[in-house]
Amino acid sequence: MTERSMDRRTLLRALGVGGAATAGMGWSATVGFGAGQGFAREPVRVTSIDNPLLFHSPPMAPFRSTVERPATVSGTRLSMSAVNARHRFHPDHAAADTFAYHFGNAAPTYLGPTIEAYADETTTLTVTNRLTSHPFARDIDTTLHGADEAYRTTPPIVVHLHGGETPPDSDGHAEQLVHRNESITYRFPNRQQAGHFWYHDHAMGITRANVYAGLAGTYLLRDRFDTGTPDNPLGLPAGEFEMPLILQEKIFGEDGAMSLRSTPVVPEGSWEGGAVGDVGLVNGAVWPDIPVARGLYRFRAINATSYSVWNLHFSNHMQFWVVGNDGGLLDAPVPTNAIRMSPGERYDLLVDFSSVDGSVLLCNDEAPPFQAAMLGAVAMPLFCRFTVGSARGFTGPVPTTLRAGGRTPDPLPPLPTPTRTRTVSVSQPYALRVPPAYMALNNLRYTDPDIEMPKAGTVERWDIVNVTDDPHPIHLHLVMFRILGRQPLRTVELQATHIQPPLGVKWTPDPEPFLAGPLLPPAPWEAGWKDTVRADRGTVTRILVRFPTADELGFDPDAPFQRPSVPPSVAARTSHGHATGAATDLQGYMWHCHILDHEDHEMMLRYRVVS
Repeated sequence: MTERSMDRRTLLRALGVGGAATAGMGWSATVGFGAGQGFAREPVRVTSIDNPLLFHSPPMAPFRSTVERPATVSGTRLSMSAVNARHRFHPDHAAADTFAYHFGNAAPTYLGPTIEAYADETTTLTVTNRLTSHPFARDIDTTLHGADEAYRTTPPIVVHLHGGETPPDSDGHAEQLVHRNESITYRFPNRQQAGHFWYHDHAMGITRANVYAGLAGTYLLRDRFDTGTPDNPLGLPAGEFEMPLILQEKIFGEDGAMSLRSTPVVPEGSWEGGAVGDVGLVNGAVWPDIPVARGLYRFRAINATSYSVWNLHFSNHMQFWVVGNDGGLLDAPVPTNAIRMSPGERYDLLVDFSSVDGSVLLCNDEAPPFQAAMLGAVAMPLFCRFTVGSARGFTGPVPTTLRAGGRTPDPLPPLPTPTRTRTVSVSQPYALRVPPAYMALNNLRYTDPDIEMPKAGTVERWDIVNVTDDPHPIHLHLVMFRILGRQPLRTVELQATHIQPPLGVKWTPDPEPFLAGPLLPPAPWEAGWKDTVRADRGTVTRILVRFPTADELGFDPDAPFQRPSVPPSVAARTSHGHATGAATDLQGYMWHCHILDHEDHEMMLRYRVVS
């Protein structure tokens, strides 16, 4: 579609909002079109009008923001600080209080730079906590495990390299807190193939608040095939034609400040369970316009939001290609018109703008999770506009293969045969958003001792039984896995047969007698190595996991490491039946739901890889 033809009606149609529905969806002003100017850039709003059960962002004009490519840092010895900052998310609104990862001399605003590392070259990253008052001080729920009153003014941090095969003392363990003016040095061996990882906060009890405030960034691992240079042997776009896209959705107040809350149903200062945003962001910019040249681009996309699953597509439904996901390249590009993407997942996309006339929108039409929809939440429909200029871009073809050996990586191996099947469960013992709401894996609390202990060097099939009404992205630290597929369940019958015991008693019901259909294979773009999988509502999601040995990793994955000092106020407190303040060493890794609100309230457990 041409920019001139993209008037208000076209925009609404692209966003899935028809004429009669326009008023109900709350478009607060006409998105006009002036001769030769495209949109008049008047404010719009995409949430339901005056729904008393929801908070709404103020009207914001689309495409007034521009996206700057995140700065890139590289090297084997890096240092950064977590700092308070200010950031203007939209040019028509005031700057907001944020957090940022600060490298070098550039003024920090929001998020962190792209870290570029190289396979088999260890990166050491020293991180210092310089944070003071939290932008969401009033929203910190001190009844959550690990959260404390002091975190309102002196929040701790933890940095997790999501996707990295890292030693346990460098994995970003949620209890390995770094308090104000303290530093920690992480060691990332990078003994992996090229991949698209990201680094983000993982502090116990306040992960959702710290990441939402800005503590996240892209981590690109390069190797001799995927070099990131224009002469790479894979023929992929590079340099100015490769761009990280950190995708988020948020809610803003009238003053331009971010809101961690979505509903007045939950009192301020209480854990909510997850907020569906009504404004889309790319690299910290609200509904930006992104100028692109006429050619092929490589976008390294992350779903870095706290809660929502998205179905990403372009407004003209044009084809694009998925060339990789969490753990690296696929065997060959996968053509598609849309992809589903849950929090924590990354997808490596090729988009050809050579035939686009004017501009095209990046959209989402995934309905909100069931329990958010019950309050009236609607899909956040728009991320950005790509405006295609006259300049010539990358004109190379879409590669026909990415993994074939020789000048390319070896093909993905066949699916392994598991030596054990391990059933795990995803449940919600109490009502969401109404205290004492609670999320659980295996019906256990984080500190319960009955943890999974797979053996190093073995392959296990994990059957993830989700009996809740919402999808949950499940992330395993340390490992990459392959998705076998998903099967629907008769969850009512399962729960009636296997009554869920009191919280703290392990509950992992066998799903086999309650299957409601055949195994559905993963989407083609879900092939390859994954570290996060979407466990859909009412399904059993089956994955194959190989747990590496110490020889393969170059470190002992079960080595204990020292627990950092704990402030007395935290060590002395217990809540929700949690054991706290233990003086023991830490050991092992974590697996959890990557809806950040859920992992903060117990949908996270420890596990160990044992000899």
